[in-house]
Amino acid sequence: MFGAPHPVIASATPLVPLPRRPLDPAVASGQVRRWYENELGWPTVPGDPLRLVVGVRYDVLDVPAEAGHAALRRPAPGSPVALHGDRMLFLVAAGSAEELPGLLEWLDWGSLPLDLTAIGAGGLMEAPARPAPREQRGTPLGDAWPPPGPPGRVGSQGAAVWLRPPEPGCEVEASLPTLSALGGCGDAPDLVRLVNTVATQCHRVRLRRACAQPPASCAQGR
Repeated sequence: MFGAPHPVIASATPLVPLPRRPLDPAVASGQVRRWYENELGWPTVPGDPLRLVVGVRYDVLDVPAEAGHAALRRPAPGSPVALHGDRMLFLVAAGSAEELPGLLEWLDWGSLPLDLTAIGAGGLMEAPARPAPREQRGTPLGDAWPPPGPPGRVGSQGAAVWLRPPEPGCEVEASLPTLSALGGCGDAPDLVRLVNTVATQCHRVRLRRACAQPPASCAQGR
C-alpha cells in the first residue's frame, strides 16, 4: 500500500563539520609569544613556559588573590591584572618595585609582615594565556568573586590568566599606577592608593587567618 521504502543515501556533504585537529603545543606557544612581542611589544625570554621580562615596560605588584580582589576596581579599567594560582598580579609603572619598601614605610605598613611583594628589573613572570577578543569576553572576573564555575578552576594548575588583559595597540604605560600620579593632573592611576588598599587587605587577610586558628594563635597574630 505504501510502496517499498526508499533507500537511505549518505550525503556527500556532512552536516556537522569534522572536529579540528588539536593545535600543536609548540605552534600555540609560538602564537602567544608573537602576540606578546609583536602586538604588545613586551619582551620575553626563550623557553617553556613562556615568561615575560619585568622591569622594562612595567613592574608587578604580587599580592594574595583574596586581598587583591578588593583593589580590582581601584586602578583605571585599562590597568592589566593577572591571576596566577592564589596570587594576584597588578601591573604597575616600571621602577615601582624599588619604591615599594619606602612607600610602605611612609604609609605606616613597614613594621607589619604583609604578604605583599613587588617584582622589578631583572625579574620574570609567567605569561598568562592570550585572552579572548574583547567581543567574546563575558563579565569581567573582577566584578564577581569568586568567579563562576568549579572552585579552583580559574588560575589553577599553575597557569596564569588575565583578569583584566592588556589591549594591543595601546600604550600600557599610560594605564599603569605610578607615583607621579600623586597630586598630578594626568590620567594614570595613583600607586600610593593602590599600595595602601592592597596592604590594608593583606593585613585583614592575615588577621582573619590568624583568628581562624586556636585562641592562643589568634592573640599572638594581633
